[in-house]
Amino acid sequence: MLDEKAIFATINQVETLSLRAYGMIVNGFREDKIESRVMCKSTIKFSSDSYVHVLANEASRSFAFKASTHEEFNRWQIDFRPRLREVLGFGQIEKRGLCDLEPRQLSEKVFDAYIRQEWTICTEPGFEIPFFVLLPKGQTMPRPLVLTPHGHNKSGKDAYVGVWHNESEKAEITEGQRDVALQAVEVGYVAIAPDMRGFASLRRKQDIDEDNAKSCPRLQMQALMFGRTLIGERVWDIGRLIDYAQTRNDIDSHRIAVTGNSGGGTVSLFAAACDERIKIAIPGSYFNTFEDSIGSIRHCECNYIPGIMTMAEMYEVAGLIAPRPFLALSGRNDRIFPIESAKYAYKKLREIYEIAGAGDLCQLYIGDGGHRYYKEPVWPFVNKFFGE
Repeated sequence: MLDEKAIFATINQVETLSLRAYGMIVNGFREDKIESRVMCKSTIKFSSDSYVHVLANEASRSFAFKASTHEEFNRWQIDFRPRLREVLGFGQIEKRGLCDLEPRQLSEKVFDAYIRQEWTICTEPGFEIPFFVLLPKGQTMPRPLVLTPHGHNKSGKDAYVGVWHNESEKAEITEGQRDVALQAVEVGYVAIAPDMRGFASLRRKQDIDEDNAKSCPRLQMQALMFGRTLIGERVWDIGRLIDYAQTRNDIDSHRIAVTGNSGGGTVSLFAAACDERIKIAIPGSYFNTFEDSIGSIRHCECNYIPGIMTMAEMYEVAGLIAPRPFLALSGRNDRIFPIESAKYAYKKLREIYEIAGAGDLCQLYIGDGGHRYYKEPVWPFVNKFFGE
């Protein structure tokens, strides 16, 4: 299981309290960074517990959003996007060369309302990823595509197409509405559900043999030694899946959405930020601030990107998606992505969208639950922009 079950640490002392959260409690959404920094240096001890909050408060982020005009917004995106791709490790991946996709179909199964195919493609030399393609039965025209990267689970893509291997998995999929690809095809879209690196068949052999749920820690450490990141590799794979989708005549590759939960939400947000071919982004149980989520609460190693908080906060990464439609799904009781920080991040992202002239295209849905997927607003949102 994912660190989804990690307990949100109780904060009892000012020195371990997020400085921004402190500002919210005292003065609402306070923006006075100078006053906040003075408070930090005079009252907050720099310790192992306050480490992230002190450094976050002192950091001068190189791509902090300061634009006040649409022209400045465009320039900010032009400068920021290639730098984000660089820190994710795209340059190191590209040095290995762009390989042929070499698609191979492994199977096909027909259901009452859809067809499920299993394929593999090569995403970089010598490396294949498996994925499901779900096709609505009876389609006569190319259909929009929904990419559905999964989060932390041993079975990977299976959960997102509604396949479970035991009663525990069945309950988790049902209660958490995690059959995201199945939902997409049931409302008429083509869905692609890939295995993400570090899970299912893409775990290390030792982890498969020992029945470990994931290989993220080792794979992340290995990636870092070569200037890569696991997030970057997963986002790269999404881009190659889009390349593959563009070769199929049953997919409208001009209408592509991406949505996934938790770790799948991470991939959804970063993939849309890096690849403008994605037209709608719906990250589930992820959108927040780096400071108050992965910076303050125990999370899987795969969440971390070297130097990211010297560059941008999460809402600024998400700002690279503007003016394309964006819907964040958050749980009111999510203990590892706190709701107050999600609200704050949304407020800041909405400001970016307003400058981009697309304020109404940025939305936050808060579900009455914890760390899970919330399908209620998703498909009406997609339908609105894909004209369904």
